[in-house]
Amino acid sequence: MAIKVIIMDVDGTLTNSKKVVTPKTKEALLKAEEKGAILILASGRPTSGLMDLARELKMDQYHGLLVAYNGSKVIDCKTNETLFNQALSVEEGKAVLEHMKKFERVRPMIDKGEYMYVNNVYDNWITWKGEPFDVIQYESRGGKFKLCEIDDLAAFVDFPLNKILTTSDPEYLQAHYKEMMEPFKDTLSCMFTGDFYFEFTAQGIDKAKALDTVLSPMGYRREEMIAFGDGHNDASMVNYAGIGVAMANAVDDLKAIADEVTLSHDEDGIAASLYKHMPEIV
Repeated sequence: MAIKVIIMDVDGTLTNSKKVVTPKTKEALLKAEEKGAILILASGRPTSGLMDLARELKMDQYHGLLVAYNGSKVIDCKTNETLFNQALSVEEGKAVLEHMKKFERVRPMIDKGEYMYVNNVYDNWITWKGEPFDVIQYESRGGKFKLCEIDDLAAFVDFPLNKILTTSDPEYLQAHYKEMMEPFKDTLSCMFTGDFYFEFTAQGIDKAKALDTVLSPMGYRREEMIAFGDGHNDASMVNYAGIGVAMANAVDDLKAIADEVTLSHDEDGIAASLYKHMPEIV
């Protein structure tokens, strides 16, 4: 069956180690669009952190979709219409942010409009892979946000949140994530989206739910979809698509459930797989 929908995680999948789309992968995706396929970026990133990539891939011309915040919001790139949105309630957001105060090395991050809000804009360094890493700058720049400092995020929040992102040293998160999620394990979706990221979204939210909610009414069948990912939070969509592909750099758990493993994000893995399954674009 012909591939009509190409679904991709962004960091570690679509973009390489330098956070760019390589020319070969870009060429393959543009050819796929010309042949009638639509592109979907499905990421933990906020919508604002996906727009530049969408324009680079001409998704605004071909009705591509953005699945942002790990599946809590879906946007049509051409019309900017919100097709799906399921955020945390104000009460849920406040409860999570209040609970995070118990973990002194955890830094919560939330966003609204053009701003990302944190407790301390200078408390921004974690240790990652043995090196200091400015995680607040990394996240704010990636999402195209300005930074704003709020002493008490729980008291500040009076609006629904698509997600609450928390960060710390990977070792600290591994040691404490069960305690972090304990009050919410039955009412919210709580997950790692990277070894230094742990986040909270509305109950039942994942990339596959967002995809099915939007694509099924459009008439697309799972057998017509191919999905690419590298992380734990990509498992649902890799399972959902007719062809689920893990990158060579993916976590082992994702490789275990994928239909196939392609080359890494630094070796044009998406292009290699598309050439295999869509010979019309070669």
